[in-house]
Amino acid sequence: MALGPNNSPAGTLSPAPVTMPSAPRKRRLPGWARGVLWAVGVIAVLSTASYLTGVNTLTSTNMSQIAVRLALPILLAGLGGLWSERSGVVNIGLEGMMILGTWGAAFGAYYGGVWVGLGAAILCGALGGLLHAVATVTFNVNHIVSGVAINLLGLGVAKYLSTLIFQPLSGNPRQSPPVPTFDTYSASFLSDWLSGLEKQQRVGISDAAGLINGLITGVSPLTMIAIVLVPVSYLVLWRTRFGLRLRSCGENPVAAESLGVAVYRYKYLAVLISGGLAGMGGASLVLLSGGAGYLEGQTNNRGYIGLAAMIFGNWRPGGLVGGAALFGYADGLQLSGGGKAVLALMYGMVLLLVVLVVVQLIRRKWLAAALGVAGAGVLYWIYWANEDLPSDLTPYTAHFVTLIVLATASQRLRMPRADGVGYRRGEGG
Repeated sequence: MALGPNNSPAGTLSPAPVTMPSAPRKRRLPGWARGVLWAVGVIAVLSTASYLTGVNTLTSTNMSQIAVRLALPILLAGLGGLWSERSGVVNIGLEGMMILGTWGAAFGAYYGGVWVGLGAAILCGALGGLLHAVATVTFNVNHIVSGVAINLLGLGVAKYLSTLIFQPLSGNPRQSPPVPTFDTYSASFLSDWLSGLEKQQRVGISDAAGLINGLITGVSPLTMIAIVLVPVSYLVLWRTRFGLRLRSCGENPVAAESLGVAVYRYKYLAVLISGGLAGMGGASLVLLSGGAGYLEGQTNNRGYIGLAAMIFGNWRPGGLVGGAALFGYADGLQLSGGGKAVLALMYGMVLLLVVLVVVQLIRRKWLAAALGVAGAGVLYWIYWANEDLPSDLTPYTAHFVTLIVLATASQRLRMPRADGVGYRRGEGG
């Protein structure tokens, strides 16, 4: 018997192939909406922890102000790391560039005022970035080795210049004379209204009022610039041709070169911008209210924490803001509230873990739920067994938070594919 198409008998119609309807794609919330939901959730957790523990410091205006001031250098250093690593250059040298920025800010501000100090800090940080770019891009030195060298060099150069220039002025080779700082501004009408709400001690409402009030009270121009740089970085890197080419260098430089992208040029520009932003982070330690000029060791490893905040944010500006806020808040809490406030924060983390465990159980992710239960149990035991944390441990709150957050976030991270990979011009043939 003759067969027709699809092995059916000749003269008969073969059934049409059956196509299964594709499942509708789930629409994800936009990034800003997820950020708002996270902010509401964090305020709810802090409010509950503050109410149950009786520690009002968790959501006070003063706490919010301190957190913003301490988060600023971390945010700027993290933005610097973002620009560099999106081009494929790992920048462990952020700490050294920040140190150079602190010295440049004090030198420029002493002789020319705060804006000259800010410009000098950016320039000094960019010079550190230039050295890192020469080593890693031109001479293909291992990025980690070069970054460590930049950190040591920045520390040594700042110490030498401080002894040479600041010691005759201040009498101390480890610090500069007092320098001018940025003026601060407040939204007076809104701030007064929020202060009134905070004093009423209403659960939830007063907590949100205190946290928001700290964000609009005593704000410096440098803080405003740093906040604006976050959406600007996103728009430039993800919405412009320049940004697309720069990110292609961090994903596949060989393919980028074959398409006519000047890979070396983009890597150099990215690392220079990275150093300038790290220098601005150093300037924020010197030129904001409460800064006392240059002081040896004042960066206190914030360059590394900025790098951790960038990784926590999954190499994205929005996530970076959340990481910087978390680390700045943890660092400020031990300054304003001491050990009891840190214990109250642990209680809040227990509440957050309970919520996450419920979510994991609904998703039937048993291992993640079990790990969450174990973590909540450990934190609650620490809270229950101690009335106050030793003063020797509280200064390291931000560092402990860094380790915990990176450990829990490591499963969802996706770094640029060619980040830290050596590249030679002409490899694309």
